Amino acid sequence: MRDTPYSVFNYLVDLGDGTEGEVAGGFSEVSGLNAEVTVAEYRNGNAQTNYVTKVPAIIKAGDVTLKRGVIGADNIFGWLDEVRAGNLDASKRNVRVKLKSEDPTSQQAVVTWNLVNAMPIKWTGPTLTAKGGTDVAIEELVLSVEHIEETVA
Repeated sequence: MRDTPYSVFNYLVDLGDGTEGEVAGGFSEVSGLNAEVTVAEYRNGNAQTNYVTKVPAIIKAGDVTLKRGVIGADNIFGWLDEVRAGNLDASKRNVRVKLKSEDPTSQQAVVTWNLVNAMPIKWTGPTLTAKGGTDVAIEELVLSVEHIEETVA
């Protein structure tokens, strides 16, 4: 354990297609890593107290959004096409997001989030404008995730 938090700028995304560390797997932003435990309220009819007991119910993982510059790679759109074709069993993947140490000589992941049975549910292409400028064309992929696991090195 360390006293200061890790920086958010040094990470890798493994889409489960062998592109980790490559340009095709390089994302400028990862957002939406979250898990939620819903609660069910319960009270016995003969309880002595006048309040409910809350018990854990369904566990949910939020949708995760990945953004990257358009580079002409078709790995994201190809994955989306698998889902659209109805090939759901083959299109679910375990995606890993690895937060790396700030040490440039180390490739060690300090925290890894495993997105279990992730599949693309939305792709958004870049906003194109003829005004010119310095903006980068960004594509966005939203993944539906069944479960998130965290591993700390």
